Amino acid sequence: MKQLFWLTVGVIAGFFVAHKVNQTEEGKAFFANLDAKTRDFTDALVEGYKEREAELRAARKN
Repeated sequence: MKQLFWLTVGVIAGFFVAHKVNQTEEGKAFFANLDAKTRDFTDALVEGYKEREAELRAARKN
């Protein structure tokens, strides 16, 4: 139970700090950059998944 308490405190503190950082121009730029990199990563991941799925489907047909 003690660990759950500290996890909750950490999550709340993290959200509070992120909110405060996002109110600055540098913070907004940081989060915009982080968002762009996250989107690039997830797009690449999805593309790779779809390519591999197509390869497996083609191999199964043979």
